Amino acid sequence: MQEIVARIFAHQPRLGSTRLVAVDGGGGAGKSTLAASLAAECGAQVVHTDDFAAENNQLAWWPRLEEQVLEPIACGRPGRYQRYDWVDRVLAEWREVTPGGVIVLEGVSSARAAVRDRLSLAVWVETPPDVRLARGLERDGAHTLPLWQQWMATEDAHFAADRTREHADLIVGGDTSGR
Repeated sequence: MQEIVARIFAHQPRLGSTRLVAVDGGGGAGKSTLAASLAAECGAQVVHTDDFAAENNQLAWWPRLEEQVLEPIACGRPGRYQRYDWVDRVLAEWREVTPGGVIVLEGVSSARAAVRDRLSLAVWVETPPDVRLARGLERDGAHTLPLWQQWMATEDAHFAADRTREHADLIVGGDTSGR
């Protein structure tokens, strides 16, 4: 963990006065666990891509993140967005993100090509697909198997086209207790 924190602070901010760190990888890889640890270690704010995605909008939500979070932060203004509620399937409470310091952007496609030039660090969490699937089904229930299979295929296609892993600054193994 200390190596990652040191690398974050070794890089200059590239999103206005903010160091933007992406924690990317497939669903169930352990990204949320790593992001929470990083946030605790460097006093970072965490923005989850799951707060933007939805069951019918796996990857095309990016413009909302740009408009509501990244563009204001780059200009030194707070970002403000509504979190997607996965249970009620609606936009829920508003959340605010302040500029400066470190923001960890956590989730599938967080290190996509569209943001690479603004990232201070891109971390890829590598976890075998069978482990990721087991974690997802444990969290979401066995009845979500078809959804997980579809999402994993879509993620694989995105990562292959985007070459996300190849552009990561650091590749880490997914924590066995993570999600």
